[in-house]
Amino acid sequence: MRTDTGTGLPEQALQRHTKDIRLTFPSSPLSVRRALQTIIADLQELEIEERGSVELVLAEVLNNVVEHAYGAEERGWISLECASQPDGLHFRIRDEGRPMPKDTPPMGAPAPLPEQREHLPEGGFGWFLIRDLSRDVQYRRLDEMNELTFRINIDATPKAN
Repeated sequence: MRTDTGTGLPEQALQRHTKDIRLTFPSSPLSVRRALQTIIADLQELEIEERGSVELVLAEVLNNVVEHAYGAEERGWISLECASQPDGLHFRIRDEGRPMPKDTPPMGAPAPLPEQREHLPEGGFGWFLIRDLSRDVQYRRLDEMNELTFRINIDATPKAN
């Protein structure tokens, strides 16, 4: 797999085949931000709300990989694949970080909200958002590799002019 080239920019493998996208990048917050920019730029024909859903789900998933699979001190790579199908955009995220607890993604039930806004928790909503905005979420651990697949139910077919 490709890693950071030392230039400060992640070396990304980007292949376009009518909406098929493949990216490989280092597990760092900056690389995640750049990968999100690349994906969203490639999905410009989608409605702004649809791009927002894709960006939100991918940001949650990829930042979870950086924070939890690898942790603050570890670095590795993240592979992201996106394929356009008639039933939406299909994603596959792979990494070699730590496995998910109990080998399953969290259910992501929203935490009860406090009565006062200043007591609102900062985190804990990620898996709720991922599961709410995507479908067919599946996780598996194979050969020391995590693989998360999911589908975002949007019309990703090219629009006729």
